[in-house]
Amino acid sequence: MQKVYGILFLLMLLCVGCEWQLKPNSTDTVDAAVQVERYDRIETLYLSTGDPSALQQMNTSYPMQTRMLIEDILRIGKVNEPQINSKFLHFFQDTTLQQLLVDVKQQYDNMDDVQEELTSSFLRLKEELPTITIPRFYTQVGSFDQSIIVGMGMLGISLDKYLGSDYPFYIDHYTEEQRRLMVRQMIVPDCLAFFLLSQFPLSPNLIGNTEERDKHMGRIQWVVNEIVGRKVFANDNVVAADSYMKRHKQTGIDELLSSKNI
Repeated sequence: MQKVYGILFLLMLLCVGCEWQLKPNSTDTVDAAVQVERYDRIETLYLSTGDPSALQQMNTSYPMQTRMLIEDILRIGKVNEPQINSKFLHFFQDTTLQQLLVDVKQQYDNMDDVQEELTSSFLRLKEELPTITIPRFYTQVGSFDQSIIVGMGMLGISLDKYLGSDYPFYIDHYTEEQRRLMVRQMIVPDCLAFFLLSQFPLSPNLIGNTEERDKHMGRIQWVVNEIVGRKVFANDNVVAADSYMKRHKQTGIDELLSSKNI
């Protein structure tokens, strides 16, 4: 687990029975529920049929998401290149990716459960960290590369990375340890973890220090466990963070994640 999340940490640059308690779960400071925008549906329509109206909607309603998908995730060119739309469409004509579009559509036809957990988790996080701004959530389909994309006030969920540990493509290309994390139940914990990494990045001079990187990730994973109310992550660094918080019961999340000496 530590090795996997050490790798995820680099890509970002981009509870263990504790007595420490979160503040009472309240939504007084935030009125609206989290809304997950289904960009993946418009994307799938275009990539499956070539529907020009779908492409127009991608470019007009979701210009930043489309730019990040084409330039930063798929890395097939610049969004303003003359033939980029044809290149984008052609890229997904691969039989594996066409099947991927079908499978994502089937598995994630309904995401009410994910949206409800995102809402409760991020509102709870907002109670603990009142100064944060809850990002704009959207879903997309990539090419089995990145899972969560955070930036410019948005958080993108690549549904192609959450199709289940027994998904055929995963079995052929990922380790068993990695596949255990590529399930629907990991969407919200991953969203929290990557969002917290964006809010509390490790000092640049410590990025290359594996021990410090894993310790920082362990603190974030501990916070995620507390926020979602289930033991998602369990490793030595999570246990160390738990032990620290038991000894320092007045320490808040921001102090824990900002500390360099735990």
